[in-house]
Amino acid sequence: MRALALAFVFACGAALAFASDIDAKALPPEARQTIALIKSGGPFPYSRDGVVFNNREGQLPKKARGYYHEYTVQTPGARDRGARRIIIGRDGELYYTDDHYRTFRRVIE
Repeated sequence: MRALALAFVFACGAALAFASDIDAKALPPEARQTIALIKSGGPFPYSRDGVVFNNREGQLPKKARGYYHEYTVQTPGARDRGARRIIIGRDGELYYTDDHYRTFRRVIE
């Protein structure tokens, strides 16, 4: 059944690039804080915040290089940047990953 569903999705040209949607209110507080920082223009706590996200994994909708940018979501207790990120598209769409780009959830505000 899963293979049939995937075949249908790809045949329609609308590959589901993320597991599901998530309401912004359901995100961890650190992710909501990162979104607020993005909307206010910073300042950002990590030097890599705002760099181009190249979508090498192909998990997000295909767009031109430079379309997506990534921001770190602080992970309590982590000694480094951790695995959580917010990705924002040029048109303002938001995606959340908590497993370092393996899966994404589209953020619904």
